[in-house]
Amino acid sequence: MANMSVDFLGMHFRNPVLPAAGPNVRDGESLRRAAEGGAGALLAKTVSVQAAPVPRTHMMKFGQQGMLNTELWTELTLEQWLDEEYAVGIAAAREHGIPFIASMGYTAEELREIGPKVAAIDGIDAVEVTIHYTGGAEKVEAGVIALREVIDLPIIAKLSPHYGDLGELAARLEPHVDAFTCINSFGPTLAIDIETAKPILGSQFGYGWISGEPLKPLALRCVFEVARRVSKPVMGVGGISTGRDLIEHFMAGASAVGICTAVMYEGHGVYGKIVREASEWLDEHGYSSIRDVQGLFLKNIGEGQEVVIETRMQPRVVEDLCIRCTACERVCMFDAITAPPGEIARVHEEKCFQCGLCLTVCPTGALVWPQGEGLGGH
Repeated sequence: MANMSVDFLGMHFRNPVLPAAGPNVRDGESLRRAAEGGAGALLAKTVSVQAAPVPRTHMMKFGQQGMLNTELWTELTLEQWLDEEYAVGIAAAREHGIPFIASMGYTAEELREIGPKVAAIDGIDAVEVTIHYTGGAEKVEAGVIALREVIDLPIIAKLSPHYGDLGELAARLEPHVDAFTCINSFGPTLAIDIETAKPILGSQFGYGWISGEPLKPLALRCVFEVARRVSKPVMGVGGISTGRDLIEHFMAGASAVGICTAVMYEGHGVYGKIVREASEWLDEHGYSSIRDVQGLFLKNIGEGQEVVIETRMQPRVVEDLCIRCTACERVCMFDAITAPPGEIARVHEEKCFQCGLCLTVCPTGALVWPQGEGLGGH
């Protein structure tokens, strides 16, 4: 079995899968369940100077594994975390031999007030600072500088894609922090109940934030942006629900990953499930450790790749794998594939535009490029 342990900011994680700050770690008991579910370290829900005024309703399913939400920071008071919840979570972390990370936000003034109180709790190994709501880059920088001035613990800056080029922002923040988390949820979004013509979510206009599976391509791009610009480690967050997702984040440059939405759909056991799936993938591909794939995409892509604008190859059909489902024919807008019911698919090379869509919808990987393996979702 591949070695799934990692070292992050001097902390040893039994595996690289953590809770991301959210309802999955809303209190000490939730943190305990995360540890029991196989998390490699614990990260608590974000605290601020006041409890969050969370709208009702504030979550809805979007697609298969996505979510729209009006979640904010913790709905519990800072005092309750300081007096009760941290103790329960830290005890669980120590019982399972894993580190404990607190999360806090948002403005410089709030962080100066909160930081020393949280850092004084025995057993907190690092702090994640969330800068989702603080405005432009100047306020973001002021926030992490303020926190750095009042605590000595390692600081992980959680970045939001709202700030554009996160590589540039991370480079600006790097002197003041020890690591980065990429990314927070993205929005605002809107969902409408067409039966009532009213919002589904309970915020003022029904606005929310998107998380889960639909966020993964954006999260990966941000992890890559940051990892290629800074030397400090990155925790990838966004759309991770399988071992393959974990591997993808690691190849983009992540050194650990955070999970939230998948836990809400599948339960706390998803932490361990993702670790097992990633370990199996590593074994199948001849890797002995998760660290062997860290940054592979960064190394392979370098400063970019050739942009090909002419057709150079067409996919071929591996007949033994074709299940005659006709999916490839349906999605080909160039009429380059025929797949009558009950017959093996056929590619018409003279029509193929090399768009690649058919390879990604094939459920068995029966469509492959001439020199490589299939890219289907099998």
